[in-house]
Amino acid sequence: MGGQNKEQNIFKYIFKYAGVYKNKYIASIIYAFIGVIFSLIPYILMGKIVRNLVEGNKDISLYLQMSLLIAACWILRILFHNFSTNISHKTTFKLLGNIRKTLCDKLSRLPLGTVLETPSGAMKNIIVERVDSMETTLAHIIPEFTSNITAPIVMFAFIVAIDWRMALWSLATLPLAVISMAFMFMDYEKPFKRTQESTKALNDTAVEYIGGIEVIKAFGKAESSYERFVEAANENAASFVDWMRKCIVSHSVALTFGPATLLAVLPAGAFYMYNGSLSFAGFINIVILASGLVTPLTTVMGYSDDIGKATSIFGEIDKVLEEKELKRPEKSVATPSDNGIVLKNVKFGYKDEEVLHGISLDIKPGTITALVGPSGSGKSTVARLIASLWDTDEGSIRIGGVDIRDMSLEDYNKMVAYVSQDNFLFDTTVRENIRMGRAGATDEEVERIAKESGCYDFIMELENGFDTVVGGSGAHLSGGERQRIAIARAMMKDASIVILDEATAYTDPENEAVIQASVAKLVKGKTLIVIAHRLSTIIDSDNIVVINNGNIEEMGTHKELLDKKGLYSKMWEAHISAKDSDTEGGVA
Repeated sequence: MGGQNKEQNIFKYIFKYAGVYKNKYIASIIYAFIGVIFSLIPYILMGKIVRNLVEGNKDISLYLQMSLLIAACWILRILFHNFSTNISHKTTFKLLGNIRKTLCDKLSRLPLGTVLETPSGAMKNIIVERVDSMETTLAHIIPEFTSNITAPIVMFAFIVAIDWRMALWSLATLPLAVISMAFMFMDYEKPFKRTQESTKALNDTAVEYIGGIEVIKAFGKAESSYERFVEAANENAASFVDWMRKCIVSHSVALTFGPATLLAVLPAGAFYMYNGSLSFAGFINIVILASGLVTPLTTVMGYSDDIGKATSIFGEIDKVLEEKELKRPEKSVATPSDNGIVLKNVKFGYKDEEVLHGISLDIKPGTITALVGPSGSGKSTVARLIASLWDTDEGSIRIGGVDIRDMSLEDYNKMVAYVSQDNFLFDTTVRENIRMGRAGATDEEVERIAKESGCYDFIMELENGFDTVVGGSGAHLSGGERQRIAIARAMMKDASIVILDEATAYTDPENEAVIQASVAKLVKGKTLIVIAHRLSTIIDSDNIVVINNGNIEEMGTHKELLDKKGLYSKMWEAHISAKDSDTEGGVA
């Protein structure tokens, strides 16, 4: 029953994600069925040939005609099977494309926390490797199931039409095969689940290991990191070996006796011929048909593991698609009156740990607000909540008087440009990476933004200037260069609210000052929120908000906060001391 349920599930999943391509799969089934008809005709013709030979018919032209007809049927059978599999393969690639698009659309609606909680490489593994691994199974299951199940049914019907007793004898070895298969499928779920989990763990570990190879080499952790990969590989191998050992005997018995229909058909047929209740021609036809009766079913059974694997992957896909999304309407309930931001009693926590304890903050339209505080104080969390990367647990965030939960993600994303220290660039040219801020921007506009954001000069020094391909994740550029291009991309977006979450962390002080000056020009009339690790770059902010332990501890201008002699004043003194130490070290 477990295998049967999996078959039902797999077809349900196929037609669920096939979308507008369902008719293509139906066409594949029709072609496969026609191929089955052509594959059965030769069995009937071979029986007639044998019967005529036994009866002493020496008409060569008759045998030649039937032989040519057999050849034609086999050619047509192959053609229709190829038509079926060709359609099935093409449709499956479109189905997998639908799945990937659905997953990527889902990711855009998930809170950032949900994505970050997923182990490194796991999401990529699901979207890329796991989905791709289903292609062969999904492409073949439609035509193969159609032909390999339909053919035995039709062949059995022919045998019944000739002699119902022989039809029963043709199934005589099946009980032993079925019992053996039953033993093989006993406690099937446990070893199957182990193989799937170990395979997934191996893939995730491999992706994580390769992705972090630079850090592993830099810190000499190759041995300990590789040990995790080896353990995952060994567990994966052991899960399959243990399962195979458990199933080898019952599997061998099933495959040996299941297709051996002639063990019962030959003696039974000979007996019925001896007592005259079965003709020789009928006996020959039954032998030919019975010899190919069970083999197709064995082929179908061979797909059980692949079906189970695909069903398991579909389960992983469903799990992602069922994750809780950001609470946003498809269409905005209201339009903000300006780009001012108001946080009221905002509380937020990661899992069970609350990190913001009732933050209230009024950011005036068109002002520059800096969020500062010790590491882990919650300032980046505030920025990410404003950027709508998470939903608040309690309280509200309003833009221009409108709760952001009443705005569609599309409308809200147009209003906000968010740049973090972990900037991602796509594996395309510098020009296209900047243009992603606003689709349709001209080359002249891209270059103008680059000049205004202070990164034009270094771009022109690259091998191909703006047409330089940056590599995967911007690997061909330095960290500072990636950040500057990401800031230019954010400026190209021309959003009314700009959030720089330690976006200049990897730049040197000189370039950071250039970027800050450029940003100041570009955000006139916009609301700018800055989180900076160098306090000297935010002293001209309209408002500096000091966050500590998830609460706002101080607020005011640079001068006002220094006069208060509180936490900001201490942070400033530490910052100045560190700068003096760096200067002395450089002079020395």
